[in-house]
Amino acid sequence: MELIIVLLVIVALVVFVVVLYNNLVRLRNAYINAFAQVDVQLKRRHDLIPQLVETVKGYMKHERETLEAVIQARNQAEQIRQAVGNAVGDPKAMAQLGQAEGALGGMLGRLFALSEAYPDLKASANFMQFQEELTSTENRVAYARQAYNDAGMSYNNAVQSVPSNFVASTFGFREVGMLEFEDREAIQQAPKVSFS
Repeated sequence: MELIIVLLVIVALVVFVVVLYNNLVRLRNAYINAFAQVDVQLKRRHDLIPQLVETVKGYMKHERETLEAVIQARNQAEQIRQAVGNAVGDPKAMAQLGQAEGALGGMLGRLFALSEAYPDLKASANFMQFQEELTSTENRVAYARQAYNDAGMSYNNAVQSVPSNFVASTFGFREVGMLEFEDREAIQQAPKVSFS
């Protein structure tokens, strides 16, 4: 009788560990899938930028440094985005991606601010179309980033919570980094409101 009780306890314990492990795997797959959506939107954003710069080039001939800085920020962000594909969730990689995307966002903001000085550019149908597409993509990026961060938080909660933290540490589940886009210049500047 004692042997049956011991066996039942062992089986219950094994089932409990398996359930916790499977939950961690499910949560890990959720944040990886959520990052895949972020990746798609960032790629779309990065693909739009060279076309936007080409459209702007003809109008903003005296702003070559800004255009080159936008392309350089885009290239750096694209390079980091591709590298993160192999390290989804790694806190350092996610921080690097967030910094690169924040810098890119700051450069795009500067480009759009400069475009205000070029009425022909602002009236250009191509520029307006790219500006609209980029705004739409920025909204998609924000939504996908929030979905990733939500999935990452659920995963991190499971990795940190008792009793799943014992299973997580035993099987090598580590906390994931959140994805925050830091644009210090945009944060420090007051929003500009135009009623024109």
